Amino acid sequence: MTTRRDFFSRMQDGLLGTALASLFARDGLAAEQRVYDLTPKKAHHAPRAKAVIQLFQNGGPSQVDLFDHKPALAKYAGQPPSRDLAAEVRAVRQTGGLMPSHYKFSRHGKSGTELSELLPYLGKAADDICVIRSMFTTHLAHEAALFLMHGGRILPGRPSLGAWIVYGLGSENQNLPAYVVLDDPKGPPVNFTQNWQSGWLPAVYQGTRVRSEGSPVLNLNAKNPDPAGITDLSRTLLHKLDSAHRDRHAGNVDLEARIANYELAARMQMAATDALDISKESDTTKEAYGLTDERTASFGKRCLMARRLVERGVRLVQVYIEGQIWDNHNDIRKGLEYSCAKTDRPSAALVRDLKDRGLLDSTLVIWGGEFGRLPIAQDPGPTAGRDHGPSGFSIWMAGGGFKPGITYGATDEIGYRAAENRVSVHDFHATVLHQLGMNHRDLVFRREGRDERITDEFPARVLREILV
Repeated sequence: MTTRRDFFSRMQDGLLGTALASLFARDGLAAEQRVYDLTPKKAHHAPRAKAVIQLFQNGGPSQVDLFDHKPALAKYAGQPPSRDLAAEVRAVRQTGGLMPSHYKFSRHGKSGTELSELLPYLGKAADDICVIRSMFTTHLAHEAALFLMHGGRILPGRPSLGAWIVYGLGSENQNLPAYVVLDDPKGPPVNFTQNWQSGWLPAVYQGTRVRSEGSPVLNLNAKNPDPAGITDLSRTLLHKLDSAHRDRHAGNVDLEARIANYELAARMQMAATDALDISKESDTTKEAYGLTDERTASFGKRCLMARRLVERGVRLVQVYIEGQIWDNHNDIRKGLEYSCAKTDRPSAALVRDLKDRGLLDSTLVIWGGEFGRLPIAQDPGPTAGRDHGPSGFSIWMAGGGFKPGITYGATDEIGYRAAENRVSVHDFHATVLHQLGMNHRDLVFRREGRDERITDEFPARVLREILV
Protein backbone atom coordinates (compact mmCIF):
# COMPACT_ATOMS: atom_id res chain seq x y z
CA MET A 1 0.00 0.00 0.00
CA THR A 2 1.36 3.42 -1.01
CA THR A 3 1.27 6.09 1.66
CA ARG A 4 0.80 9.76 0.94
CA ARG A 5 4.42 10.36 1.97
CA ASP A 6 5.60 7.75 -0.59
CA PHE A 7 3.42 9.27 -3.32
CA PHE A 8 4.78 12.79 -2.91
CA SER A 9 8.32 11.51 -2.58
CA ARG A 10 8.08 9.67 -5.91
CA MET A 11 6.33 12.60 -7.60
CA GLN A 12 9.23 14.82 -6.58
CA ASP A 13 11.66 12.40 -8.26
CA GLY A 14 9.54 12.51 -11.41
CA LEU A 15 9.53 16.30 -11.51
CA LEU A 16 13.27 16.42 -11.02
CA GLY A 17 13.75 13.89 -13.79
CA THR A 18 11.49 15.86 -16.12
CA ALA A 19 13.37 19.07 -15.39
CA LEU A 20 16.72 17.35 -15.95
CA ALA A 21 15.55 15.88 -19.27
CA SER A 22 14.35 19.32 -20.33
CA LEU A 23 17.76 20.82 -19.57
CA PHE A 24 19.51 18.05 -21.49
CA ALA A 25 17.21 18.58 -24.48
CA ARG A 26 17.86 22.32 -24.43
CA ASP A 27 21.61 21.70 -24.49
CA GLY A 28 21.36 19.10 -27.27
CA LEU A 29 22.14 16.16 -24.95
CA ALA A 30 18.90 14.19 -25.03
CA ALA A 31 19.24 10.50 -25.78
CA GLU A 32 17.29 10.72 -29.00
CA GLN A 33 18.36 13.62 -31.15
CA ARG A 34 18.03 14.30 -34.84
CA VAL A 35 21.29 13.88 -36.75
CA TYR A 36 22.29 17.20 -38.28
CA ASP A 37 24.37 16.61 -41.38
CA LEU A 38 24.55 17.51 -45.08
CA THR A 39 23.24 14.29 -46.57
CA PRO A 40 20.47 14.88 -49.16
CA LYS A 41 17.03 15.40 -47.62
CA LYS A 42 13.62 14.80 -49.15
CA ALA A 43 11.87 17.98 -50.34
CA HIS A 44 8.30 18.82 -49.39
CA HIS A 45 7.26 18.77 -53.05
CA ALA A 46 8.85 18.35 -56.46
CA PRO A 47 11.45 21.12 -56.87
CA ARG A 48 12.01 23.25 -59.97
CA ALA A 49 15.51 24.30 -58.86
CA LYS A 50 18.29 22.25 -57.31
CA ALA A 51 20.78 25.04 -56.64
CA VAL A 52 20.97 28.80 -56.11
CA ILE A 53 23.60 31.34 -57.12
CA GLN A 54 23.02 34.68 -55.41
CA LEU A 55 24.92 37.65 -56.81
CA PHE A 56 24.49 39.94 -53.84
CA GLN A 57 24.90 43.68 -54.51
CA ASN A 58 25.54 45.23 -51.10
CA GLY A 59 24.81 48.94 -50.83
CA GLY A 60 21.49 49.41 -52.63
CA PRO A 61 21.54 49.61 -56.46
CA SER A 62 19.49 52.51 -57.79
CA GLN A 63 16.36 51.11 -59.44
CA VAL A 64 15.51 54.36 -61.25
CA ASP A 65 18.93 54.39 -62.91
CA LEU A 66 19.07 50.70 -63.84
CA PHE A 67 15.76 48.80 -64.08
CA ASP A 68 12.82 51.14 -63.50
CA HIS A 69 12.59 53.91 -66.07
CA LYS A 70 10.66 56.93 -64.74
CA PRO A 71 10.17 59.71 -67.34
CA ALA A 72 8.14 61.64 -64.76
CA LEU A 73 11.37 62.43 -62.92
CA ALA A 74 12.45 64.59 -65.85
CA LYS A 75 9.05 66.27 -65.85
CA TYR A 76 9.25 67.10 -62.13
CA ALA A 77 13.02 67.60 -61.92
CA GLY A 78 14.07 69.87 -59.05
CA GLN A 79 10.68 69.89 -57.34
CA PRO A 80 10.77 69.26 -53.56
CA PRO A 81 9.84 65.80 -52.32
CA SER A 82 6.43 65.06 -50.89
CA ARG A 83 5.99 64.86 -47.12
CA ASP A 84 6.02 61.04 -46.98
CA LEU A 85 9.09 60.84 -49.21
CA ALA A 86 10.89 63.46 -47.14
CA ALA A 87 10.13 61.37 -44.05
CA GLU A 88 12.50 58.68 -45.35
CA VAL A 89 15.37 61.13 -45.73
CA ARG A 90 17.72 61.13 -42.76
CA ALA A 91 19.00 64.71 -43.22
CA VAL A 92 16.37 66.79 -45.02
CA ARG A 93 18.52 69.93 -45.15
CA GLN A 94 21.04 68.04 -47.29
CA THR A 95 18.40 66.96 -49.79
CA GLY A 96 17.65 68.47 -53.19
CA GLY A 97 14.62 68.01 -55.38
CA LEU A 98 13.51 65.14 -57.58
CA MET A 99 16.42 63.98 -59.75
CA PRO A 100 15.95 62.19 -63.09
CA SER A 101 18.35 59.51 -64.20
CA HIS A 102 21.42 60.58 -66.14
CA TYR A 103 21.11 57.52 -68.37
CA LYS A 104 19.02 56.43 -71.32
CA PHE A 105 16.75 53.40 -71.21
CA SER A 106 15.91 51.12 -74.13
CA ARG A 107 13.99 47.91 -74.75
CA HIS A 108 15.78 44.62 -75.26
CA GLY A 109 15.04 41.25 -76.78
CA LYS A 110 11.71 39.86 -77.86
CA SER A 111 10.35 40.59 -74.40
CA GLY A 112 11.05 44.32 -74.72
CA THR A 113 12.41 44.51 -71.17
CA GLU A 114 13.45 48.11 -70.52
CA LEU A 115 16.95 48.49 -69.07
CA SER A 116 19.49 51.26 -68.57
CA GLU A 117 22.34 51.83 -71.00
CA LEU A 118 24.62 50.96 -68.07
CA LEU A 119 23.58 47.29 -68.49
CA PRO A 120 24.40 46.44 -72.14
CA TYR A 121 25.37 42.82 -71.44
CA LEU A 122 22.31 42.11 -69.32
CA GLY A 123 20.26 43.58 -72.16
CA LYS A 124 21.43 40.70 -74.36
CA ALA A 125 20.08 38.27 -71.75
CA ALA A 126 16.81 40.16 -71.25
CA ASP A 127 14.70 37.28 -72.55
CA ASP A 128 16.13 34.99 -69.85
CA ILE A 129 15.54 37.14 -66.77
CA CYS A 130 12.56 38.06 -64.62
CA VAL A 131 12.77 41.62 -63.27
CA ILE A 132 10.82 42.34 -60.08
CA ARG A 133 10.25 46.10 -59.80
CA SER A 134 8.10 46.14 -56.67
CA MET A 135 10.35 44.87 -53.89
CA PHE A 136 10.15 46.69 -50.57
CA THR A 137 11.74 46.37 -47.17
CA THR A 138 11.16 47.86 -43.73
CA HIS A 139 14.42 49.49 -42.68
CA LEU A 140 16.68 52.09 -44.29
CA ALA A 141 19.94 51.20 -42.49
CA HIS A 142 22.30 48.78 -44.22
CA GLU A 143 22.88 46.57 -41.19
CA ALA A 144 19.22 46.01 -40.33
CA ALA A 145 18.17 45.68 -43.98
CA LEU A 146 20.87 43.05 -44.55
CA PHE A 147 19.75 41.08 -41.50
CA LEU A 148 16.21 41.13 -42.91
CA MET A 149 17.21 40.22 -46.46
CA HIS A 150 19.40 37.34 -45.35
CA GLY A 151 17.73 36.17 -42.14
CA GLY A 152 14.09 37.33 -42.24
CA ARG A 153 14.27 39.76 -39.30
CA ILE A 154 16.06 43.06 -38.65
CA LEU A 155 17.87 41.38 -35.77
CA PRO A 156 21.34 39.79 -35.67
CA GLY A 157 21.97 36.18 -34.73
CA ARG A 158 19.36 34.51 -36.94
CA PRO A 159 20.13 31.84 -39.56
CA SER A 160 20.64 33.05 -43.12
CA LEU A 161 18.50 31.91 -46.05
CA GLY A 162 21.42 29.77 -47.23
CA ALA A 163 21.63 28.03 -43.86
CA TRP A 164 17.90 27.30 -43.97
CA ILE A 165 18.21 25.88 -47.48
CA VAL A 166 20.98 23.41 -46.65
CA TYR A 167 19.26 22.55 -43.34
CA GLY A 168 16.18 21.60 -45.32
CA LEU A 169 17.79 19.90 -48.32
CA GLY A 170 21.36 18.91 -47.50
CA SER A 171 23.80 18.58 -50.39
CA GLU A 172 24.31 16.32 -53.39
CA ASN A 173 28.10 16.43 -53.01
CA GLN A 174 29.57 15.31 -49.70
CA ASN A 175 33.10 16.31 -50.75
CA LEU A 176 32.34 20.03 -51.01
CA PRO A 177 30.55 22.47 -48.70
CA ALA A 178 26.82 22.69 -49.30
CA TYR A 179 26.89 26.48 -48.90
CA VAL A 180 29.82 28.43 -50.35
CA VAL A 181 30.53 32.15 -50.01
CA LEU A 182 32.81 33.96 -52.50
CA ASP A 183 33.40 37.46 -51.15
CA ASP A 184 35.53 40.12 -52.81
CA PRO A 185 39.27 40.24 -52.04
CA LYS A 186 39.01 44.05 -51.88
CA GLY A 187 36.70 44.00 -48.89
CA PRO A 188 33.83 42.13 -47.20
CA PRO A 189 30.18 43.24 -47.20
CA VAL A 190 28.55 45.09 -44.32
CA ASN A 191 27.81 42.69 -41.42
CA PHE A 192 30.58 40.46 -42.82
CA THR A 193 30.20 36.80 -41.73
CA GLN A 194 26.78 37.44 -40.18
CA ASN A 195 25.40 37.46 -43.73
CA TRP A 196 26.01 33.72 -44.05
CA GLN A 197 25.81 32.56 -40.44
CA SER A 198 23.82 29.56 -39.22
CA GLY A 199 22.59 31.43 -36.13
CA TRP A 200 20.97 28.94 -33.77
CA LEU A 201 20.77 26.25 -36.45
CA PRO A 202 23.56 23.70 -36.03
CA ALA A 203 26.92 25.08 -37.17
CA VAL A 204 27.22 22.53 -39.98
CA TYR A 205 24.76 24.67 -42.00
CA GLN A 206 26.68 27.95 -42.02
CA GLY A 207 28.33 29.24 -45.20
CA THR A 208 31.92 28.27 -45.96
CA ARG A 209 34.00 31.24 -47.02
CA VAL A 210 36.17 30.41 -50.04
CA ARG A 211 38.84 32.74 -51.40
CA SER A 212 39.17 33.52 -55.10
CA GLU A 213 42.84 34.48 -54.79
CA GLY A 214 45.60 32.27 -53.44
CA SER A 215 44.63 29.07 -51.68
CA PRO A 216 40.79 28.82 -51.84
CA VAL A 217 40.57 27.51 -48.27
CA LEU A 218 43.25 28.41 -45.75
CA ASN A 219 45.20 25.52 -44.20
CA LEU A 220 43.46 22.99 -46.44
CA ASN A 221 46.73 21.21 -47.23
CA ALA A 222 49.56 20.35 -44.86
CA LYS A 223 52.73 22.43 -45.08
CA ASN A 224 54.83 19.25 -45.02
CA PRO A 225 52.56 16.50 -46.40
CA ASP A 226 53.04 12.88 -45.36
CA PRO A 227 53.11 9.98 -47.83
CA ALA A 228 49.64 8.95 -49.00
CA GLY A 229 49.62 5.71 -47.01
CA ILE A 230 50.41 7.43 -43.73
CA THR A 231 47.80 10.11 -44.42
CA ASP A 232 45.13 7.45 -45.05
CA LEU A 233 46.01 5.57 -41.86
CA SER A 234 45.95 8.79 -39.85
CA ARG A 235 42.52 9.70 -41.17
CA THR A 236 41.18 6.24 -40.42
CA LEU A 237 42.46 6.41 -36.85
CA LEU A 238 41.10 9.93 -36.37
CA HIS A 239 37.71 8.83 -37.67
CA LYS A 240 37.58 5.97 -35.15
CA LEU A 241 38.62 8.26 -32.28
CA ASP A 242 36.09 10.92 -33.33
CA SER A 243 33.31 8.33 -33.59
CA ALA A 244 34.07 6.98 -30.12
CA HIS A 245 34.15 10.47 -28.63
CA ARG A 246 30.88 11.37 -30.40
CA ASP A 247 29.21 8.21 -29.07
CA ARG A 248 30.19 9.18 -25.51
CA HIS A 249 28.53 12.60 -26.05
CA ALA A 250 25.53 11.57 -28.13
CA GLY A 251 23.32 14.43 -29.26
CA ASN A 252 25.87 17.23 -28.82
CA VAL A 253 25.19 19.07 -32.08
CA ASP A 254 28.20 21.39 -31.78
CA LEU A 255 30.53 18.41 -31.45
CA GLU A 256 28.87 16.68 -34.39
CA ALA A 257 29.26 19.80 -36.51
CA ARG A 258 32.92 20.18 -35.55
CA ILE A 259 33.73 16.58 -36.47
CA ALA A 260 31.73 16.83 -39.70
CA ASN A 261 33.61 19.99 -40.71
CA TYR A 262 37.02 18.39 -40.06
CA GLU A 263 36.06 15.35 -42.12
CA LEU A 264 34.71 17.57 -44.89
CA ALA A 265 38.00 19.49 -44.92
CA ALA A 266 39.86 16.24 -45.52
CA ARG A 267 37.60 15.29 -48.42
CA MET A 268 37.87 18.81 -49.84
CA GLN A 269 41.63 18.55 -50.35
CA MET A 270 41.05 17.02 -53.77
CA ALA A 271 37.48 18.05 -54.61
CA ALA A 272 37.86 21.78 -53.87
CA THR A 273 41.08 22.09 -55.83
CA ASP A 274 39.39 20.65 -58.91
CA ALA A 275 36.12 22.55 -58.53
CA LEU A 276 37.77 25.94 -58.19
CA ASP A 277 40.45 25.47 -60.87
CA ILE A 278 39.25 27.78 -63.64
CA SER A 279 42.43 27.19 -65.67
CA LYS A 280 40.57 24.22 -67.15
CA GLU A 281 38.02 26.54 -68.76
CA SER A 282 38.31 27.51 -72.42
CA ASP A 283 39.64 30.90 -73.50
CA THR A 284 36.20 31.63 -74.97
CA THR A 285 34.55 31.08 -71.57
CA LYS A 286 37.13 33.20 -69.76
CA GLU A 287 36.61 35.99 -72.27
CA ALA A 288 32.83 35.82 -71.87
CA TYR A 289 33.10 36.29 -68.09
CA GLY A 290 35.50 39.22 -68.55
CA LEU A 291 38.55 37.56 -67.04
CA THR A 292 40.80 39.40 -69.50
CA ASP A 293 39.49 42.81 -68.41
CA GLU A 294 40.81 44.30 -65.18
CA ARG A 295 37.42 45.84 -64.38
CA THR A 296 35.50 42.57 -64.54
CA ALA A 297 38.19 39.95 -63.77
CA SER A 298 37.53 39.59 -60.03
CA PHE A 299 33.73 39.40 -60.13
CA GLY A 300 33.88 37.36 -63.33
CA LYS A 301 36.23 34.80 -61.80
CA ARG A 302 33.91 34.31 -58.85
CA CYS A 303 30.84 33.97 -61.09
CA LEU A 304 32.69 31.31 -63.07
CA MET A 305 33.72 29.54 -59.85
CA ALA A 306 30.06 29.61 -58.79
CA ARG A 307 29.03 27.85 -61.99
CA ARG A 308 31.70 25.18 -61.47
CA LEU A 309 30.50 24.62 -57.91
CA VAL A 310 26.81 24.14 -58.75
CA GLU A 311 27.85 21.81 -61.57
CA ARG A 312 29.34 19.60 -58.86
CA GLY A 313 26.30 19.55 -56.61
CA VAL A 314 26.89 22.52 -54.29
CA ARG A 315 23.48 23.69 -53.12
CA LEU A 316 24.01 27.43 -52.73
CA VAL A 317 26.75 29.87 -53.73
CA GLN A 318 26.78 33.55 -52.77
CA VAL A 319 28.99 35.98 -54.69
CA TYR A 320 29.54 39.36 -53.03
CA ILE A 321 31.02 42.56 -54.43
CA GLU A 322 33.59 44.70 -52.62
CA GLY A 323 32.16 46.42 -49.56
CA GLN A 324 29.02 48.34 -50.51
CA ILE A 325 29.94 49.88 -53.86
CA TRP A 326 26.28 50.56 -54.69
CA ASP A 327 25.91 52.95 -51.73
CA ASN A 328 26.02 56.04 -53.94
CA HIS A 329 25.28 58.96 -51.62
CA ASN A 330 27.61 61.18 -53.63
CA ASP A 331 28.51 61.35 -57.33
CA ILE A 332 26.11 58.64 -58.37
CA ARG A 333 27.33 58.73 -61.96
CA LYS A 334 30.86 57.78 -60.97
CA GLY A 335 29.65 55.13 -58.54
CA LEU A 336 27.14 53.50 -60.88
CA GLU A 337 29.50 53.43 -63.83
CA TYR A 338 32.16 51.73 -61.72
CA SER A 339 29.74 49.18 -60.23
CA CYS A 340 28.04 48.32 -63.51
CA ALA A 341 31.35 48.01 -65.35
CA LYS A 342 32.47 45.56 -62.68
CA THR A 343 29.35 43.36 -62.53
CA ASP A 344 27.20 43.61 -65.68
CA ARG A 345 29.29 41.49 -68.04
CA PRO A 346 29.99 38.61 -65.60
CA SER A 347 26.37 38.49 -64.39
CA ALA A 348 25.01 38.17 -67.92
CA ALA A 349 27.73 35.68 -68.85
CA LEU A 350 26.72 33.45 -65.93
CA VAL A 351 23.10 33.32 -67.14
CA ARG A 352 24.13 32.53 -70.72
CA ASP A 353 26.71 29.95 -69.63
CA LEU A 354 24.24 28.11 -67.40
CA LYS A 355 21.70 28.13 -70.23
CA ASP A 356 24.20 26.82 -72.78
CA ARG A 357 25.14 23.96 -70.44
CA GLY A 358 21.54 23.02 -69.70
CA LEU A 359 21.85 24.13 -66.07
CA LEU A 360 19.67 27.23 -66.00
CA ASP A 361 16.40 25.35 -65.56
CA SER A 362 17.72 23.74 -62.38
CA THR A 363 19.76 26.70 -61.09
CA LEU A 364 18.20 29.88 -59.74
CA VAL A 365 20.28 33.03 -60.23
CA ILE A 366 19.39 36.01 -58.02
CA TRP A 367 20.75 39.55 -58.49
CA GLY A 368 19.95 42.36 -56.06
CA GLY A 369 20.79 44.23 -52.87
CA GLU A 370 19.19 45.01 -49.54
CA PHE A 371 17.21 48.04 -50.83
CA GLY A 372 17.26 50.69 -53.58
CA ARG A 373 17.75 54.47 -53.75
CA LEU A 374 15.43 57.46 -53.47
CA PRO A 375 14.41 59.39 -56.60
CA ILE A 376 15.68 62.67 -55.12
CA ALA A 377 19.13 64.26 -55.05
CA GLN A 378 21.21 63.98 -51.91
CA ASP A 379 23.82 66.68 -51.30
CA PRO A 380 22.56 68.54 -54.38
CA GLY A 381 25.02 69.80 -56.93
CA PRO A 382 27.01 68.49 -59.89
CA THR A 383 28.08 65.40 -57.91
CA ALA A 384 24.73 64.59 -56.32
CA GLY A 385 23.92 61.09 -55.18
CA ARG A 386 20.84 59.31 -53.85
CA ASP A 387 19.96 58.24 -50.30
CA HIS A 388 18.69 54.79 -49.27
CA GLY A 389 15.30 53.82 -50.69
CA PRO A 390 13.67 50.88 -48.87
CA SER A 391 10.08 51.48 -50.01
CA GLY A 392 10.53 50.35 -53.59
CA PHE A 393 13.41 48.70 -55.45
CA SER A 394 14.26 46.15 -58.15
CA ILE A 395 15.94 42.76 -58.32
CA TRP A 396 16.16 40.20 -61.11
CA MET A 397 16.07 36.43 -61.14
CA ALA A 398 16.81 33.88 -63.86
CA GLY A 399 16.22 30.16 -64.25
CA GLY A 400 14.98 27.88 -61.50
CA GLY A 401 11.42 27.87 -62.83
CA PHE A 402 10.91 31.65 -62.99
CA LYS A 403 9.20 32.94 -66.11
CA PRO A 404 11.84 34.37 -68.45
CA GLY A 405 11.57 37.70 -70.23
CA ILE A 406 9.03 39.34 -67.93
CA THR A 407 8.81 42.27 -65.55
CA TYR A 408 6.64 42.06 -62.46
CA GLY A 409 5.18 44.77 -60.26
CA ALA A 410 5.68 48.50 -60.43
CA THR A 411 6.60 51.48 -58.30
CA ASP A 412 4.72 54.77 -58.30
CA GLU A 413 5.18 57.49 -60.94
CA ILE A 414 8.56 58.62 -59.63
CA GLY A 415 9.99 55.24 -58.54
CA TYR A 416 9.73 55.89 -54.82
CA ARG A 417 7.27 53.33 -53.45
CA ALA A 418 6.23 49.84 -54.58
CA ALA A 419 2.67 50.33 -55.78
CA GLU A 420 1.58 47.34 -57.87
CA ASN A 421 2.03 43.66 -56.92
CA ARG A 422 4.17 44.57 -53.92
CA VAL A 423 6.78 41.96 -52.97
CA SER A 424 8.07 41.78 -49.41
CA VAL A 425 11.34 40.18 -48.36
CA HIS A 426 9.30 37.35 -46.82
CA ASP A 427 7.49 36.81 -50.14
CA PHE A 428 10.91 36.59 -51.77
CA HIS A 429 12.11 34.00 -49.22
CA ALA A 430 8.91 31.94 -49.52
CA THR A 431 9.18 31.88 -53.32
CA VAL A 432 12.85 30.85 -53.38
CA LEU A 433 12.15 28.03 -50.93
CA HIS A 434 9.12 26.94 -52.95
CA GLN A 435 11.19 26.61 -56.12
CA LEU A 436 13.64 24.44 -54.20
CA GLY A 437 10.80 22.16 -53.15
CA MET A 438 10.16 23.50 -49.65
CA ASN A 439 7.09 25.02 -48.04
CA HIS A 440 8.23 27.94 -45.90
CA ARG A 441 5.60 27.15 -43.27
CA ASP A 442 6.87 23.57 -42.94
CA LEU A 443 10.58 24.37 -42.89
CA VAL A 444 10.92 24.70 -39.13
CA PHE A 445 13.47 24.29 -36.37
CA ARG A 446 12.27 23.64 -32.85
CA ARG A 447 13.93 26.12 -30.51
CA GLU A 448 13.04 26.98 -26.91
CA GLY A 449 9.58 25.50 -27.25
CA ARG A 450 8.53 27.10 -30.54
CA ASP A 451 8.85 26.38 -34.24
CA GLU A 452 11.21 28.89 -35.86
CA ARG A 453 10.98 29.77 -39.57
CA ILE A 454 12.82 32.19 -41.83
CA THR A 455 9.48 33.86 -42.53
CA ASP A 456 8.71 33.69 -38.78
CA GLU A 457 5.07 34.67 -38.18
CA PHE A 458 5.06 37.33 -40.88
CA PRO A 459 2.60 36.96 -43.79
CA ALA A 460 4.37 35.58 -46.84
CA ARG A 461 3.11 34.35 -50.18
CA VAL A 462 4.63 32.40 -53.04
CA LEU A 463 4.72 34.54 -56.20
CA ARG A 464 3.06 31.90 -58.37
CA GLU A 465 2.20 34.39 -61.12
CA ILE A 466 5.87 34.70 -62.09
CA LEU A 467 6.62 30.97 -61.97
CA VAL A 468 6.54 28.61 -64.93
